[in-house]
Amino acid sequence: MNYLAHTWLARQSDEALLGGLLGDFVHGNVVLLDWPPEVRSEILLHRRIDRFTDTYPAVTAARAGFGDLRRYAGIVLDVYFDHLLARDWLRWNDTPLSEFTARVYRVLDEYRELLPPRLKRITPHMAAEDWLGSYRERDSVDSAIRGISMRLSRNGDKLRACLPVLRTHEAEVDAAFEVFFPELIEATAAMRAVIRDEADSGH
Repeated sequence: MNYLAHTWLARQSDEALLGGLLGDFVHGNVVLLDWPPEVRSEILLHRRIDRFTDTYPAVTAARAGFGDLRRYAGIVLDVYFDHLLARDWLRWNDTPLSEFTARVYRVLDEYRELLPPRLKRITPHMAAEDWLGSYRERDSVDSAIRGISMRLSRNGDKLRACLPVLRTHEAEVDAAFEVFFPELIEATAAMRAVIRDEADSGH
């Protein structure tokens, strides 16, 4: 899952929301100690959500549809799933997407001085260009993937090559999301409870 889904899954508090986003920018376990317990827990949860997503049968089948490009398809699917969440936002939420994204940008601004360098660098652009809200438009998927491909040290062309394949297989990917996302929501609640229990027991 990408930025929008991870923050939405951690929406129960501002600290949790921050942790849900930090999972893409904080690596290793030692650095977890730099963050308050709830932020730390959500970073760990982010990692488990990524593993759940990567191994979920409908998602692995969708990646297989990209053939030789399936190694890069995971990135494309993460962004496309954010589009599906944003496109049908009111199916999953009572509050407008614009209200939620404003909250994300506010949290990032409040914690700006503590953010890892890469996240601190992109945060102003994320807010000014409304990256999260823009996912409601299908063309934003292509734009986001092209942007990511330019930041890759190599094989950006292969990531871009996934875009026409996605267009061809959108119906199948949409169907995979319909099965996957409700189960991810349930799994996230269970994984969060396990992480909380592990923290309480000192593991």
